[in-house]
Amino acid sequence: MAQHVIVVAGGLSHEREISLESGHRVARELTRAGFDVTMSDMQPGLIDLICSLDHPVVFPMLHGGAGEDGAAGEVFELVDVPYVGSTAVACRASYDKALAIPAVARKGLSVPKRVVLPHDMFRDLGASTLLDLIEDRLGLPLFVKPSASGSALGTSRVDRIEDLPTAMVNAYSYGRVAVVEEHIAGTEVAVPVFDLGDGPIAFPPVEIRPASGRYDFEARYTAGATTYVCPAELDEMTIAACQDMAVQAHLGLGLRDFSRADIIVRDGRPVFIESSVAPGMTDTSLVPLSLASAGQNLTEVLAQLVRMAAQRS
Repeated sequence: MAQHVIVVAGGLSHEREISLESGHRVARELTRAGFDVTMSDMQPGLIDLICSLDHPVVFPMLHGGAGEDGAAGEVFELVDVPYVGSTAVACRASYDKALAIPAVARKGLSVPKRVVLPHDMFRDLGASTLLDLIEDRLGLPLFVKPSASGSALGTSRVDRIEDLPTAMVNAYSYGRVAVVEEHIAGTEVAVPVFDLGDGPIAFPPVEIRPASGRYDFEARYTAGATTYVCPAELDEMTIAACQDMAVQAHLGLGLRDFSRADIIVRDGRPVFIESSVAPGMTDTSLVPLSLASAGQNLTEVLAQLVRMAAQRS
């Protein structure tokens, strides 16, 4: 009998539609691999579905909150069903940038200078009190983002310090904590990491060239808005440094199965920006592009992740 896989996608995050696209693609690939696949949203009937099947495996393709933040993993562990991807604890550590960046920095990886400001603190102290302090600490330009969000939602570049309050309000619309970072100018790359049974391996970096100059939500998910080059047009030593950084971040954050590290190469040196524990699998996503560049079959890679998860049961 074929292994039954439940691909969970959708949810209620701001990235719901992207999650559904990723989930449908994963479901198609796993069906092609010979698995018995059921798609499910995060809904009350999901637990009953899991309990009704004989030793299923869950493949979460949830982007954003309640998926990448570890909440879904907590439920799967409560039900005692094996699932693909990082544990709930590791997801929480990676998804919250206020926690992930210091954790990676402790491993010796280069990260942006940053300030973490909860909404209550920013409101109570007042923007005018903090503007000069932030500019003195981080300089200009700045990059502002929600501490816990994905797909560049709620992010802003700030070139004038007087525009920082508006950027903070934008970030707070996606969460109660904002991260203000020095802006890192350079070549942006994404590096997928997969552990297919012999330890984590980094695949070719994908260089990201948005036509608008900014890799925002529209640039990520609008066909033709961004040019992707894989492997990235970097020298071999820099590519190797990016791949090593991606693996070290994967290990340092305690991630499992697969992840994607977002890195900016500044003056030939990689700077870690963030990791994703549930990178997109849509037609415009970076992970499938990297795998194809390396001669890897996406169907077989996803199938191997399912087989490994089933063994963990």
